[in-house]
Formats: sequence, C-alpha cells, structure tokens
Amino acid sequence: MTPSMEKTRPKFLELQHIRLPLPGLVSILHRISGVGMFLCLPLLLWLLDNSLHSRSSFENFQGVIANPFVKLILFGLIWAFLHHLFAGLRYLALDLHWGVELDKARASSKLVLAASLILTIVLGVQLW
Repeated sequence: MTPSMEKTRPKFLELQHIRLPLPGLVSILHRISGVGMFLCLPLLLWLLDNSLHSRSSFENFQGVIANPFVKLILFGLIWAFLHHLFAGLRYLALDLHWGVELDKARASSKLVLAASLILTIVLGVQLW
C-alpha cells in the first residue's frame, strides 16, 4: 500500500468523541422512545384502570398524578409518544423515497426534533 492510499483512521474508538449526525440521533431516540413507552405500558394501564373503575379510584388517580415525580414520568411519555410518532412518519416517507437526499433528510430530522419538543412543551404545560 502506498503512503498516499493510507487512511488516517483511529486505532481505537473513543465513544465520547464520535459525532453522530442528526438523522442518526433521531433514529436512536426513536428506538429509545419506543422502548420507554413499552416499559411504561403497565403504569399507563394501571392509571387508566384507576381513572375508570369507580369514583373513589378516580380520586386516587387524581392523587397519584398530582405527584411531581409521576407528572415528570408522564411528561417524558408525552415526549416519547410525540417523537416516536413524528419519527415514524419520517421513516414512512423515507421508505417511499421522499426526502432521501442528504439536505432533505437532515431537514426532516430537525423538523421531527422541533415538532416533538414544541408539542411536548405545549402539552406538558397543560399537564402541569
């Protein structure tokens, strides 16, 4: 191999210094949000059961969601749902070959992050 053909690649990977592109970050967050929603499904079903079972259980439900820690979890679940929804729509568009060019893919990933964060703040303010 000639010296001009040698690539300057690192001998080991430093995970703290790897710069992930924005579409890659959206992809990882899509997976994390899906896992988070799946793991919190028992909590959501329990809350739904408590809100619908009887009047006293609804009052118990109101007491549970008044807890700031539970509100924080619900705030995170709102973000997870919205991010997963918008990123899923983005991936459906990419599967149909809409926006697969690099600049459009980056723009759509910015749109997914912005839309999920803005709507999370709007809905979270009403929750709090």
